[in-house]
Amino acid sequence: MSGGAATHLIAAPIVLPLLSAALMLLGGARWRLWKAALNLASCAAGVGIAATLLIASGGSGTSDAIGVYLPGNWPVPFGIVLVLDRLSALMLVLTSCLGLAALLFALIRWQRAGVHFHALFQLQLMGLNGAFLTGDLFNLFVFFEVMLVASFGLLLHGSGERRVQAGLHYVAVNLLASSLFLIGAAMLYGVTGTLNLADMARRLAVIPVADRGLLHAGVAVLGVAFVAKAAVWPLNFWLLPAYTGASPPAAAMFAVMTKVGFYAVLRVWSLFFPAGGGTTFLFGANALVWIGLATLAFGTLGVWGSQRLDRTVAYALIVSSGTLLAAAGFGIPALTGGALYYLLGSTLAASAFFLLVELLERSRLGDHDPAFVEVPKERQPFTEPTQTPLDANLDDEERALIGRAVPGPLIFLSLSFAACALVIAGMPPFSGFLAKVAMLTALLRVDGATAATGTTGTIDVPAWVLLALLIVSGLASLIALLRLGIRYLWVPQAGPAPKLRLLECVPVALLLTLCAGLLVGAGPVVRFTDAAARSLLQPDRYIDAVMSARTVPSPPPTRTIAP
Repeated sequence: MSGGAATHLIAAPIVLPLLSAALMLLGGARWRLWKAALNLASCAAGVGIAATLLIASGGSGTSDAIGVYLPGNWPVPFGIVLVLDRLSALMLVLTSCLGLAALLFALIRWQRAGVHFHALFQLQLMGLNGAFLTGDLFNLFVFFEVMLVASFGLLLHGSGERRVQAGLHYVAVNLLASSLFLIGAAMLYGVTGTLNLADMARRLAVIPVADRGLLHAGVAVLGVAFVAKAAVWPLNFWLLPAYTGASPPAAAMFAVMTKVGFYAVLRVWSLFFPAGGGTTFLFGANALVWIGLATLAFGTLGVWGSQRLDRTVAYALIVSSGTLLAAAGFGIPALTGGALYYLLGSTLAASAFFLLVELLERSRLGDHDPAFVEVPKERQPFTEPTQTPLDANLDDEERALIGRAVPGPLIFLSLSFAACALVIAGMPPFSGFLAKVAMLTALLRVDGATAATGTTGTIDVPAWVLLALLIVSGLASLIALLRLGIRYLWVPQAGPAPKLRLLECVPVALLLTLCAGLLVGAGPVVRFTDAAARSLLQPDRYIDAVMSARTVPSPPPTRTIAP
């Protein structure tokens, strides 16, 4: 990446939401309209910045462009460092798109449920973007805590006993994970003497044999903190009450939060224990694979047994976390690239599904919002009864089905539900199917020589287990979502179909359009994710780019000549 404005733009995804949140805190409740406009402008600008950084990181080309930015102008490895590569740019684009869609949905009503919604929303974006860009372990912890505080506020947004109870569990588990994060970081700092990830990765090769036990213990403690935030079994009991209790726009934004834990695992593990790393070759790969497989199996059972749509979507996020962790544990570029492509579609579809939950519940139970008041029967215009032919198709109330128009909102809800279900289940023709085909193809080409453990013949069992679970989880998701679709959209409901506002439909349509874009542009996107996977599993260029970053020279001092 070239210097100048392109390099300074790396800090924009952090600085922009930080400044926006600070400005929003200056005004009270009466400035809600102004805050909403600022939030919307900031999110739209964030999408543009993220797209620009994605192109700057290499786009769909074959060459990588790794950008390094030193905010405090301190030399590496002593100061804060921000690093942009293909993976971080990809996550920035995903986060910014989810943020814009969730905000559009919140502008209808949910922004009015609390005073500081817009400031918390921007701080949430700041924590997410910072976690994807930071190049040192301590600032990764800092951005994790910013994300935790903001997400806790968004979880409580709208109040209610259910949200308070879920928030307490959510905070307790994440604070425990943060404590483990600090312990693991301290242990690694004691062994390596640095917190810069690239510098730490460079020093691991010369760690004395006597200190490797402490090194592995520190990495293991750090890994527990990461997988807890990624909602990996058995540390994922906090996810269901938190995600199902949150407001729909907050839950839609939370869809990417479990991916932050996966990103941290993938980033740290690929830097510290790359292929060809000698005695540290892919340390802990077996653990990652089997924990991911257990999470995938647990999430599949949860999806199968759920009777509520919001719980089913939450379990689908657990399924995606297990799939990503297990696939990454093999250390195979083709499999990791397919997993990154799967990450995009599954996250977008889950976010859209969380927005659909409220609309579908309104359709099933009837709308209680004053804006959607049904005309009482006694005030409806009188129509002359018509004679029904004897051979006409009748519904349960013996009314003719022929000639009755399907309500527009019901058509939108049905098509959106079907699209989300097909993406999550991995069925054709959407991107979830292509992603699973890519992963299954990579698994079928695995042999003992490319095992995650580096030994011959030990890869067969986990590879076949992952292959089987990918197929079974897709079928289970399809059956469960088909069952819920019949309940929500087919069975006659007590109330009429709701009147959907345009701004409620736009974010759902936006997310589903992006899912369709992943299918239409599958070639360039897959090439990008494959290149990101290869760059991750061969981290020499990342390390060299960070360690070769230079500070900006200070201007020469000016001399004052006395008169």
